[in-house]
Amino acid sequence: MEAKAVDALPEGPGWQFEPKWDGFRCLAFCDGTIDLRARSGKPLGRYFPEMLEALAPLARERVVLDGELVIPQGDSLSFEALQMRLHPAASRVRMLAGQTPAILILFDMLVAPGGTSLVDMPLRERRERLEAFHAAHAGPALRLSPVTRERREAEGWLARAGGALDGVVAKALDEVYRPGERAMLNIKRHRTADCVVGGFRYATGRPVVGSLLLGLYDTDGRLDHVGFTSAIPNDERVDLTRRLEGLVAPPGFTGRSPGPSRWSSGKVTEWQPLRPTLVVEVAYDQVSGDRFRHGTTVVRWRPDKAPHQCTLDQLQAEARPGLLSAALFRDH
Repeated sequence: MEAKAVDALPEGPGWQFEPKWDGFRCLAFCDGTIDLRARSGKPLGRYFPEMLEALAPLARERVVLDGELVIPQGDSLSFEALQMRLHPAASRVRMLAGQTPAILILFDMLVAPGGTSLVDMPLRERRERLEAFHAAHAGPALRLSPVTRERREAEGWLARAGGALDGVVAKALDEVYRPGERAMLNIKRHRTADCVVGGFRYATGRPVVGSLLLGLYDTDGRLDHVGFTSAIPNDERVDLTRRLEGLVAPPGFTGRSPGPSRWSSGKVTEWQPLRPTLVVEVAYDQVSGDRFRHGTTVVRWRPDKAPHQCTLDQLQAEARPGLLSAALFRDH
């Protein structure tokens, strides 16, 4: 079951609120063996051997668990450490598993011990089953996500989003589990930053701009590539392309340049460098390693802002909300 992005927490009774943890969504199938699957259906077990080992005692239980794979670092979580696991070399994955072990934060149960399907049960009953299961099988690698039915408490979580938290998820207490449907609500806290447009990419198969490449200056005055935005209104693309083409000049970025993504098999698409003159304000949700985690949204152009004023210290990567404290990760 997936979530639909909305702007605010829902009002009224009948809702359960949960932290949206900053990790990889994971279904754990325990039926003789342990099989970990990403939301896409791709296997995750080879990247998290320590989790296969930790969950091995559950293989005889015949259960299916829904949760989030995360890697704690201090009082926050590291999405970068998760990304490092997506490596083709098994030896490197094993080394990282020993250095930065993952944990699985549970928030739902699809199949109860013995193979009984729970997908047609309302959430309130599935949660009771999950809490009972966790009480019997709790361990360092298997945690239970906290929940609240108080909107005010959920607002507090949302206010501290960043670092460990990616936002708040709202679920209807009477809702059954609906695989493949956006039957939950995902609420994120968005921030803004003023960025230099250091380059752009053309749209696939079209001679117009497809995305803007964004940069921020580091403490040494080098322009680092920090992300992109493709949220450009279609009726503005032709005029914007002409404007950008008039500014094409290398190097574009003088520090970190656009490179391959871990999700794109190392493929680097061609980009056009620009003179660092344009400044745009963008909205973003999360930051990893001084980069925007996801694509950003254009808020407005900033002709009033000097490019050299666009620095990395704008980014709020680690709010460190303390939600990994003993009070929240207590054993239920």
